[in-house]
Amino acid sequence: MLRVTLEQWRMFRSVVEFGGFNQASQSIHKSQSSIHNAVGKIEASLDVKLFAISGRKTILTEAGELMLKRANFVLDEAAKLETVGKTLGQGTEGSLRIAVDEMFPQLLLYKVLENVSAKYPMLQIELIESVLSGSSELVKNTDVDIAISSIALADGFSEQLCQIDFIAVASPEHPLHLLNRELSTEDLKSHRQVVVRDSALFNKNDAGWLGANQRWTVSHLRTSINMICNGLGYAWLPNSSIEDKLAKGQLKPLALHYNGTRSAQLYLIFKDFDNLGPAARSFVDGLKSQCV
Repeated sequence: MLRVTLEQWRMFRSVVEFGGFNQASQSIHKSQSSIHNAVGKIEASLDVKLFAISGRKTILTEAGELMLKRANFVLDEAAKLETVGKTLGQGTEGSLRIAVDEMFPQLLLYKVLENVSAKYPMLQIELIESVLSGSSELVKNTDVDIAISSIALADGFSEQLCQIDFIAVASPEHPLHLLNRELSTEDLKSHRQVVVRDSALFNKNDAGWLGANQRWTVSHLRTSINMICNGLGYAWLPNSSIEDKLAKGQLKPLALHYNGTRSAQLYLIFKDFDNLGPAARSFVDGLKSQCV
């Protein structure tokens, strides 16, 4: 029989999380006496001192810091267990939240989504378009169930999905094309580059060549494509996203001596396969089969 309950561990963590017994009481809607009793029972049962008083502050002891790490793991695993049980009890999930990096080929994504929707017609799908580390951040924060991201997930499942090829382009009337010779990075520096910002809220990343003296930063890939087509700059754009523009002559590859093309790896990521319902697993399988 365990000496400490999950609820007692939760109250202990709340004291640390909210900065004191009074703050924890207000935040989790428990009386201060209940929280004091829970922490006291942990200390008495395990013969360990979790907190010390420093002035007006309640701080963790060295033993308390170690116990907090273990408590976090136990509470997180308990939450995962409940989620798995809920998924199994409900059968097919009612909704599926997916984050997709904007560089991923849209037509391929639509095909997989349509197949999943046909198989699970009552499924509600929420699609969030992201850039760079935005998708991985959404998975980390459990804001989505599955993501297609250019950043692998350190804690969870990450599998290489596909490689995206980029090409440096500008409109045919852009001054860089009028030079009528091979271009160098020095040529690019005096012209405007259009880049797409990282959609993550925290720990943003930059990617690719960012050497232009003048740069416009936008939030969406389609905005960048539209700007380039209108002669407002140059950019490295996903080949799959601009094939029609290249075919129609709206965009033209830059005659770079080197670095005219580049590639990026995309990953399929999620936290825990056991937490995925039938529809989510169907999406994963369909995605992997299309990207072979």
